[in-house]
Amino acid sequence: MISRYTRSELAALWSDGHRYDIWLRIELAACEAMEAAGSVPQGTADAVRSRAEGRLSPARILEHEERTRHDVIAFLSHVEELAGEPARWLHLGMTSSDVLDAAFAIQLSEAAGQILAGLDQLRGACRRRALEHRATPMIGRSHGIHAEPITAGLVFAGFYAELGRARAALVHARDEIAVGKIAGAVGTYANLDPAIEAKALASLGLVPETVPTQIVARDRHAGFFQALARLAAAVERIGLTVRHWQRTEVGEATEAFGKGQKGSSAMPHKKNPILSENLCGLARLLRSYQQPALENVALWHERDISHSSVERMIGPDATALADFIVRRAASLVDGLVVNVARMRQNLDLTGGLFFSEAVLLELVRKGLARQTAYEMVQRHALAAAGGGGDFRSLLAADAEIGARLSSADLARAFNLEHHLRHASAIIDRALAG
Repeated sequence: MISRYTRSELAALWSDGHRYDIWLRIELAACEAMEAAGSVPQGTADAVRSRAEGRLSPARILEHEERTRHDVIAFLSHVEELAGEPARWLHLGMTSSDVLDAAFAIQLSEAAGQILAGLDQLRGACRRRALEHRATPMIGRSHGIHAEPITAGLVFAGFYAELGRARAALVHARDEIAVGKIAGAVGTYANLDPAIEAKALASLGLVPETVPTQIVARDRHAGFFQALARLAAAVERIGLTVRHWQRTEVGEATEAFGKGQKGSSAMPHKKNPILSENLCGLARLLRSYQQPALENVALWHERDISHSSVERMIGPDATALADFIVRRAASLVDGLVVNVARMRQNLDLTGGLFFSEAVLLELVRKGLARQTAYEMVQRHALAAAGGGGDFRSLLAADAEIGARLSSADLARAFNLEHHLRHASAIIDRALAG
């Protein structure tokens, strides 16, 4: 985790102290379930809690780990130092992964909650912009080339809808990894009971793994990191769009530029889309974490620990990045300066060439073969694009076209409002989701 791209809430969530606090919660939950089952003396969990809770020392646990070379044993050794004799009942019949996997599930779930909160901020910003620019006309582009008119509100509504799908995927992934196992060495409950597991995990907000081995199945975690990758792609699409809008030749929207902000060390005139570029770069990195998560799925037999080192890295890094980029993207969309006049100027740049399909369809409706009509319209469109005159005037002067289209027909084909008449309904449909 790089502090530059990590909010304090995420740093705290993945800190050693928080992780050890969760481990203690898991051990106490299991202990309480065993007390209820009669396999551990009554009051054991309370005794350990009163002596150890809030007093765990990550530094002391690390000292033990330097000697034991085992993180969970080091943790249990420290708890025993604090709690004394009652601590001998902890971890009864359990294995390290019973603690580690439940803790990882809890941390990922907590991180998902932070990410979802930021994602809701981003969707809220896109929603506001979609409503604000519901009827703001601009040119739509395909292949980066002027195509047909849209509204700026449609673009923001599209972002909103896509982010909604990414949100649903993340919620599903969070539910899928909210799973633990307290089933012992290879998941057979040899020295435990499934009822103890169910009771302990329920108190932690988790459910038991369907078929446990020594670990929780890693396809669950792969799905979680794939959901983060999908979210990254959605955020990058926003950033990439803003980067294009801010190009000097386009100028349809720019990032907010604060008082005293500098765009270039050499060129005082520069205003660069640095937030959007940053989002695109971080999205690439965030997407990369899905690959090692997928490779963690296939482990030897009931388990090996090749996944462990990977998860220690990608868990904090991926969730911190996802949390960071959704909030930065929300700030970007909120502060975006939309240049409505420039949008209109760009829309008018080609002299109405984007009405070519409407003219084509009018000719087809008048009985002309589609390919013949296409070639006629294309001939005048290319001539206009090459500086050979005004597109509409060229069409009106063509005798073949004039024989089929009246001035009223041509006016109908060049009606911008007609092209955009469904835009508002599309936006409403998106925002209702």
